Amino acid sequence: MKVFNQIVKILFFLMITFNLSFAGEDPKNSTPFTTEVDAIGTGAMTFLEIGVGARAMGMGGAFVAVSNDASATYWNPAGIVWADHVQMEVNHNSWFLDANFDFISGVIPLPDLNSSVALSITTIGFGEQPVRTVDRPKGTGETYDARDFAVGLTWATALTDRFSFGVSAKFLSSRIWHESANSFALDFGIFYSTALEGLRLGFSMSNFGSGVQYSGRDLDSTIDPDKEVENFDRVPAEYKTDSYPLPILFRAGVSYELGLGDFGTTLFAVDVLHPSHAPEGINLGMEYGFLNMFFIRGGYQNLFDDSSINGLTLGAGIDYYNQNSGFGVRFDYSWADWGVLENAQRFSVGIVF
Repeated sequence: MKVFNQIVKILFFLMITFNLSFAGEDPKNSTPFTTEVDAIGTGAMTFLEIGVGARAMGMGGAFVAVSNDASATYWNPAGIVWADHVQMEVNHNSWFLDANFDFISGVIPLPDLNSSVALSITTIGFGEQPVRTVDRPKGTGETYDARDFAVGLTWATALTDRFSFGVSAKFLSSRIWHESANSFALDFGIFYSTALEGLRLGFSMSNFGSGVQYSGRDLDSTIDPDKEVENFDRVPAEYKTDSYPLPILFRAGVSYELGLGDFGTTLFAVDVLHPSHAPEGINLGMEYGFLNMFFIRGGYQNLFDDSSINGLTLGAGIDYYNQNSGFGVRFDYSWADWGVLENAQRFSVGIVF
């Protein structure tokens, strides 16, 4: 009966989650037929969709109901409150097209307030590229670069010994040569550890914020507004770019940790995803731990999303913690299949003080 009650709660939770996620849609825009057209590529600052943490990505990104370390600032802000000590996590991976993606996050517990705070920085950048024009296709001798970054401040509080709520405020910036755009966004999350030991629920909404519009000196030009009027052919003008929305993402997840006695522990996780600009999907993940120190992981991303080219993920990690000194260190690695783009590999280092 206890297990049945927990399953009912999970189903009720997921139902509420997706009612909320679809609440903003206008029923007048619905059509009686389906199409294969989606909105992929129509948003701005899509680096916010790149998952962080080799542990999480080794589990296929099914982490919203697992996150209880410094990477929770990305997956579920409510998770940082379950960190008992000061923690820091650094993640690096070489992304596609010679881009470098980096993430760093630090969590400070505030036990007297049943809360925690965290600061996170995410950045992706491309190396210098030659400037080419129609008239000079081999290059003008100049170079340009591009970089996006996000700085987030997270706060979470435990309302009970099982339930927590968290929110992140983020400043976002994107730059391409002399053009740039800034924006602000909020992330929200809840985390619930059920009465059934090992069973946890999580929900998060990420990147709820203002649109992104680029401006800069390279958009300045001169035009001839009326070719029939002489001496009126070099009027200063500025090209105005459209405003593009941020990639809002709703996540709802369930995780279950099963103890195997002397054989270690096994963790299973499932996340249901509802992006604002792409089809819904499901992330699956599992983790096997031995001696609470050695871990192997596997998962699958974007199940049932026919437009996705990534899928299988694998990973491993070593987690060492000294109870006497309160110091711990964790090394994680993950590999993800990206089809025609081959693969993406991540490395993470976590430190507990």
